[in-house]
Amino acid sequence: DGSPGSRKALQFAVRLADHVDAELHCICVEEKLPHYAATLGEVDEAKAERDAYFEKLIREARQMAWDLAAIDLQCRVVAGHEVEAIVTAAREGKFELLVVGFVGHSNIFGRVMGSTTQSLSRLSPCTVMIVK
Repeated sequence: DGSPGSRKALQFAVRLADHVDAELHCICVEEKLPHYAATLGEVDEAKAERDAYFEKLIREARQMAWDLAAIDLQCRVVAGHEVEAIVTAAREGKFELLVVGFVGHSNIFGRVMGSTTQSLSRLSPCTVMIVK
């Protein structure tokens, strides 16, 4: 999601993947576009803004993976609810490990685990590593 917690998780995952010679995937979850817009142009504008945001995020993530360990990070953007989308991707990809940040954008006091992280730790089909 581009949060400091997700960046720390990515940095840890890159180093771990390098250490164990693993393939590394990054999943970005795009929330659904607004259902109610005054014009089609508003929907197109919102979609263009999100596309640009995720292109930048993916470019930065791939650069970090390359700079830290010369890893070719496999990235994809999926639409939907973040927990459902990540759990589905982990299941379909037969992932062995899911690395997530302790907190995301909704950092409350910097100490409370985010609800997305909590849900992923309960629902993931694979082991979950939570990076603080």
